[in-house]
Amino acid sequence: MHNDETMNRRASGTAVELTIEEIGGGGDGIARHGGQPVFVPFTVPGDRVRATLEARRGDGRAASMVALLEAGAGRAQPACRHFGSCGGCALQHLADADYAAWKCGRIGQALARAGFDDVPLAPLARTGVGERRRAGFAAWRRGRRVTVGFNRRASHDLVDLAECPVLAPALFALVPLLRRFLARLPGGDLALDAVATVLDGGIDLLLVGPPALDLVMREGLAEFAEAADLARLSWRPHGLAAIEPIAWRRPALVRFGETAVMPPPGAFLQASRGGEAALVAAVLDAVGGAARIADLFAGLGTFCFPMAEQGGARILAVDAEGDAVAALAAAARGRSDITGVCRNLFRDPLGAVELAAFDAVVFDPPRAGAAAQATELAGSGVPVVVGVSCSPASFARDARTLASGGYALTGVVPVDQFLWSPHIELVGVFRRTGRAA
Repeated sequence: MHNDETMNRRASGTAVELTIEEIGGGGDGIARHGGQPVFVPFTVPGDRVRATLEARRGDGRAASMVALLEAGAGRAQPACRHFGSCGGCALQHLADADYAAWKCGRIGQALARAGFDDVPLAPLARTGVGERRRAGFAAWRRGRRVTVGFNRRASHDLVDLAECPVLAPALFALVPLLRRFLARLPGGDLALDAVATVLDGGIDLLLVGPPALDLVMREGLAEFAEAADLARLSWRPHGLAAIEPIAWRRPALVRFGETAVMPPPGAFLQASRGGEAALVAAVLDAVGGAARIADLFAGLGTFCFPMAEQGGARILAVDAEGDAVAALAAAARGRSDITGVCRNLFRDPLGAVELAAFDAVVFDPPRAGAAAQATELAGSGVPVVVGVSCSPASFARDARTLASGGYALTGVVPVDQFLWSPHIELVGVFRRTGRAA
C-alpha cells in the first residue's frame, strides 16, 4: 500500500498526451492511460490533448487539460464567458447534436446495464436558453468586495456572474440587485444563500443567512423587495428550518393545469415550465382514462391536478414534505377528487393491499429512487405504473424490480431541462404482463 501511494504521488502532476474516447456520466471526457480511465473535463470524443494527471478518481484518475492539440469533430464554442470556471455547466463545449445524443445515451446505457435492451425511446424533449425558472445563488460580502453567483467547479469559491444564458432573464436580473443590496448594507462580512423562483405573480425569493435579523437588516430587506419588484421575500436563518416572511407584495402562485397552488418559500419545482410541460404530457398520456390514481412523491401537485382535470380521476397524492402536502391540500380544498396525505414512502411505502385500490400509480422520487416503493409495486396488481426520474441509474434499478414482478417497461420519454448539465430526466411507462414471481 505504501508503495502504491508513493507511485500515485509521483504520477500526480505528470503531463501526458491523451485521446478522448467518450464522455462519462459526469460530463467529463474519458481517455485511457496505463490501462486505466482518465477523466478530463471540457473535452469531447476525438480531442487529442496534453493533460496533467491528478488524484485518483474511482477506478481511474482525474486530469486537467493543459493544451488542446487537436479538436474532435463534436467540439463547439461555449455560449458563456464563465464556462470552465463556473460549476453550473459541464457541456457547453459539445456540439448540439452530439449533446442531445449523449443525453439520450445516458438513459440507454443505464437501462442496458439493468437488462433492458430494446425499450422504445421517444425523441428528446428539450428546453433551451433562458428557460431555467429556479436557481440557488450564493452571495458574499468580504470587506468591500461583493460576489454573487455560483460555486466554481470543485470549489467553495464563487464565480461572480456577469452573464448566465441558462437562467430566465428575470432570475439573472436579481444578480446585480443582490450585489448592490449587499454593498449598501451596514456592518461587516456577510454570507447569504438565495433561492429564487419565477412564479406566476413574479419572483419568490428565499434568503438564508445569519440567525439574528436586526431592524436595519429588516428595513433593508423590505426596501430590496420593493426595488427588485419581488412577489414574496422570506428569510431563513442558517441551520434552522423556520422561515420568516419579510415582504409579500403579490400572490406567490404556480399553476398546475388550471389549479393555482401557493408553494412554501423555497419549495421544489421543476426547473423549467417547458420541462414540466413535457413531463406532465408524458404522464397524462400514460395514465389515460384511469379512474383511481395514486400520485406518490407528489410534491406540490405537479401531476395530480392535471390528472384530475384530464378525465375526472380521483387522486391520492402522497409526499413526506408536510409543507408541500399542506399547500397541495389547500389548493384542493372543497374538492372531492384529490386527497393529500403526508407519509414517508421510503420508510412506509404503500403496500400491495393499499395499491389494489388504484388503476394507475405515478411515482416521482428524489434522485435516490424509490427502492422500497418499487418492491411493493412489483407485488401489486396495478395495471399501469409510471415512473418519473431525474436519475437514469436509480430508475433502471427500480425498473428491474418492477420487471421481476411481472411489469414490462413499454417506453421511455427523455426530458432535458437542465441545459448543458449532465442531468437528464425521464418518464417510463410500465404495464403489467404477469404476476410477481
